[in-house]
Amino acid sequence: MSSRVRVWLVTAIGVVLLAGAAGYGIGAWADHRDRASAPSEAQSVTSDVHPAGARVVFRNTASGDGYGLVASVPLSDPSAVRTVTGLACDRVYATADVQSCLHTNRGVVTTFNATVLDSSGRETDSWPLAGVPSRTRISTDSRLVAVTSFVTGESYATVGFATMTTVSRTDGSMDYGNLEDFALSVDGVPITAADRNIWGVTFDDDDNTFFATAASANRTWLVRGDLTARTLIAIRDTAECPSLSPDGARIAYKKRVSSGGAPTWSIAVLDLATGTETILPEERNVDDQVEWLDNDTLLYGLARADEAGDSDVWSVSADGSTGPSVFLSHAWSPSIVR
Repeated sequence: MSSRVRVWLVTAIGVVLLAGAAGYGIGAWADHRDRASAPSEAQSVTSDVHPAGARVVFRNTASGDGYGLVASVPLSDPSAVRTVTGLACDRVYATADVQSCLHTNRGVVTTFNATVLDSSGRETDSWPLAGVPSRTRISTDSRLVAVTSFVTGESYATVGFATMTTVSRTDGSMDYGNLEDFALSVDGVPITAADRNIWGVTFDDDDNTFFATAASANRTWLVRGDLTARTLIAIRDTAECPSLSPDGARIAYKKRVSSGGAPTWSIAVLDLATGTETILPEERNVDDQVEWLDNDTLLYGLARADEAGDSDVWSVSADGSTGPSVFLSHAWSPSIVR
């Protein structure tokens, strides 16, 4: 049974069981309505497509008509007037050729879907998600897309959360299915427990190798995945939501630094050649899959504690030499397009 068929079945069952999701949708819609009806907080223009050239694509969280829509700014000037499209996404990721959009459909019963679009904004594929949108990534060559949703729970801080992560070809020619069906091993020992979860994919450049988070029995691992062999091999403990650097030499991820109680994550960078891990100087709780601005700098989203539904994108040096600073205000889910 393909992962798309499974999602349809899970979604059908969810019509009966989604009372919790309905509550989530009502709360999220209230925040969305309040922000969308407030005065605008950022200068913007509207367009069906992003301007050509190197840019940052992101979810606009500035109040006003463009709230929750996909936007972009020139990479050379993130403070410039932002171009806001008509595409609404909770999570977005883009390359020069493809966009992946994870979206909440609010109604009497709240549902969720993933959509792949080409560079002109034309929808090329779409399918329902089993739960709340969480993570998405596209390979550098735009051929592969990964999508993670919460089947239960609304965050990685939720006790007993469950995820579903799928990988497929962006042209719809191949569906690799649910990564939980891949063979997972830690130190050569197969992990077959029913509580396995896989999330937060990042792709290498060979259209076969990827990295992700695997979890079981309250432990997490950074795993190396192989699409052809359908395997997941643990290579590091305590690493979540990895992101491979453009040069392929390092992986950044969120690392749990709290013991007991609600999880607290910092950002760490692993040198794949030496195995050296560097914890970056960000003391706030980072629950995001970071994005590489370049080989020296990381981007990540942080919610504003005093403004519901708003967030900013921050930057920090990958070697820990400089601390965090705001890169893009009123924004979320950034991706770098060159």
